[in-house]
Amino acid sequence: MGAHAVKAIESLRERKEFLYHLLNDVKALEMMLEQDMFEKGVRRIGAEQELCLVDQNFRPSCNALEVLDHLKDPHFTTELALFNLEINLDPTELTKDCFSKIDQELTRLISKGDAVANQIDQNKIILTGILPTLRKRDMVFKNITPFPRYKVLNKILKDIRGDDFMLKIKGVDELILNHKSILFEACNTSFQVHLQVPIDEIVDRYNWSQAIAGPVLSIAANSPLLLGRELWSETRIALFQQSVDLRNRSYLLREQKPRVSFGSNWIKESVIELYQDDIVRYTPLLTTDFKEDAVAKLNRGEIPKLEAIGVHNGTIYRWNRLCYGQTNGVPHLRIENRYIPSGPSVKDEVANAMFWVGLMQGMPDKYKNLDNLIPFNEVKGNFVNAARTGINTFFNWFGKGISAKRLILTELLPIAYQGLVKSKIDLKDIHFYLDIIEKRAETRYTGAQWIRYSNNALRKKMTKDIANATLTAHMYKNQKSGKPIHEWEIAKDNHVLNLDVGLTKLEKFMTTEIFVVNENDLVELVSKIMEWRNIHHIPVVDNKNSLTGLITKTNILAIQGQDTNVIVAKDIMVKKVITVDSETSIEKASSIMLEHNIGCLPILELGDLVGILTKNDLDKLLYT
Repeated sequence: MGAHAVKAIESLRERKEFLYHLLNDVKALEMMLEQDMFEKGVRRIGAEQELCLVDQNFRPSCNALEVLDHLKDPHFTTELALFNLEINLDPTELTKDCFSKIDQELTRLISKGDAVANQIDQNKIILTGILPTLRKRDMVFKNITPFPRYKVLNKILKDIRGDDFMLKIKGVDELILNHKSILFEACNTSFQVHLQVPIDEIVDRYNWSQAIAGPVLSIAANSPLLLGRELWSETRIALFQQSVDLRNRSYLLREQKPRVSFGSNWIKESVIELYQDDIVRYTPLLTTDFKEDAVAKLNRGEIPKLEAIGVHNGTIYRWNRLCYGQTNGVPHLRIENRYIPSGPSVKDEVANAMFWVGLMQGMPDKYKNLDNLIPFNEVKGNFVNAARTGINTFFNWFGKGISAKRLILTELLPIAYQGLVKSKIDLKDIHFYLDIIEKRAETRYTGAQWIRYSNNALRKKMTKDIANATLTAHMYKNQKSGKPIHEWEIAKDNHVLNLDVGLTKLEKFMTTEIFVVNENDLVELVSKIMEWRNIHHIPVVDNKNSLTGLITKTNILAIQGQDTNVIVAKDIMVKKVITVDSETSIEKASSIMLEHNIGCLPILELGDLVGILTKNDLDKLLYT
């Protein structure tokens, strides 16, 4: 959202005023392009690092404001959620050792932030595309950073949509849920890279950035898990789009494209087309107190800030976003790459940035005028497929089919190398960071793959929530080591997770995937579910989904020989069920189970069945 003090557009007058300034800004930008007023002879890169803040159990920690207060460092700032932080790196000229300097500065700042966080309840900073330990209950309004711009945007999006937001993402698993705020957007943490581009090259370079987005994403993917479900290799792409999707069934507004978008077509002649498209497709949501008339300021020989474009641009999230800015009063345009995820390590992130920048700088002449070479929908399809399948993607690449691995190794890495040499980047750095990309491609071992393999290994030994926490603890340990992902070993144990499990609340480690039956279901069905799922306890619910009883294996064995096709669940269920709430400690739950000689404890929250703790779960928690 930038530094603009924004507010909701609430009246016709405010809407008219904003549209006047927005159209005026576009006119001023056209004039500046025609008069060739943009900076020449220098290219800069910059980056924004989004971070996750976790507690000593590697769960989300909402201490961001306290950490910032202790840091007192202008490089650090807030994000939408109180469990996120952001680092803004200083822009640097694209030359010599700029990438190794970014590595050193980022490492220094993250170490500084982590040290300060550790002083506050042993909090830690994690680099990851989606934090594995996030739960739906973390995505509540109280966890939005209490600054006006965040709350204003949440309210506007809710009011326009008219109902709850909905997520529906299908991968290996499927996730379908309704949510009441835009906070699911905060699940996405990214490493956003900016590249300043000369005006005479901006159309071809922007189109090229779209063409290479799929392959770059495939090698950088790092976000396969959300709420414990294995979804896309880069689930952020689907999640971000759906978490701020304003479209509802009424179509009363002009929202026919999601605000998170890859785009709809190639730029043909001028970057003005992008801004025109944004005005045509997306209704203004926010405004600000304008301090200038852009055209009038330009006519006085001064450089305008184009505040209206900045505000409107801040509510539209293209994966490759064009940004206007100034350096020492001289205007420039830059392309912001928004699809690269945070992590797995700083070195991986810098390698991703170098690979992308090298490709941008090394664009072969044959890829100019892309609108005549490849349909836009093929490039868009490549991007979506890369988000789904990552390094295992098969691309449509200018008339031929090719695997991600082969495309990166045989075509794209050589282009990136030439682009970096042309930019006078130190050869030592080029070889070091591109070697990280090459190793990942050769082994098909990306962050997404490491998370998948590790999650599968851990889930064989422990509950889902313990596995998620253990996975995150391994991430932290590996990140602290400084090793890139291709050197990470699969996480197979929980020796890195130092929990006082007995005092930990059930909400952190209960099983939430519960098989239930209705009280009027046939016992034969109950018996089959137990057999098929290898479980010994099934909660029984009524038509309002309220817990009314519990059936155990013992109950089933007690009616052997009877006709189970006429007996229903309520006929044999235990009606006096001992339950606990999610705030109960594991030690207390264990004591209750021993005292009453029971094999499971249903867990209720505000009267609703939200989880279950079995003796098997308890053994895994206490003795694994």
